[in-house]
Amino acid sequence: MLKYLHTMIRVSDPDATMRFFELIGLKETRRFSSEQGRFTLIYLAAPGQEEAEVELTYNWPAEDGSQEEYTGGRNFGHLAFAVDDIYETCQRLMDAGIAINRPPRDGHMAFVRTPDGISIELLQGAGRLEPAEPWVSMPNVGTW
Repeated sequence: MLKYLHTMIRVSDPDATMRFFELIGLKETRRFSSEQGRFTLIYLAAPGQEEAEVELTYNWPAEDGSQEEYTGGRNFGHLAFAVDDIYETCQRLMDAGIAINRPPRDGHMAFVRTPDGISIELLQGAGRLEPAEPWVSMPNVGTW
C-alpha cells in the first residue's frame, strides 16, 4: 500500500506563508509545536482534500536569536494546485501584493512564489479559459 500524506516546506515567517496559502484557498487542518524541539508544524489542505496536506515547518530562532534562512526552496521543484478560475486566483494574489512570475497567458497555467521562494504552479481546473487581458500581454517576472 502506498498513500500520499503530505509535502513539507520550511518557512521563515509562518504568518506570511499562511496568508499566502489562504489566498490560494488552503485552510489550516492542524498545528503542533514542540518547546523542546523548538519548532512548529502547521498542516494545510484544500477543503475536502484533507488527506493531501502541505506541512509548513517553522524552526524557531536559536537561543542567540539567529534565524535559519531558506533560499531557492532548497532545490525543491514546486507544488501544484488546480483552481476554479485561474484569472480570479491570480488577480486575488496580485491584489494582495504577490508577484505573478509566469502569468496565465494561455488561460491554463501560472506560477507564483511563497514568501520563502517556493514555486507554486496554479492550473485551471476545468480546461483552459479563453486567453484574456491583462494576462495575455503580461511579461514573466523573475524566475519560477
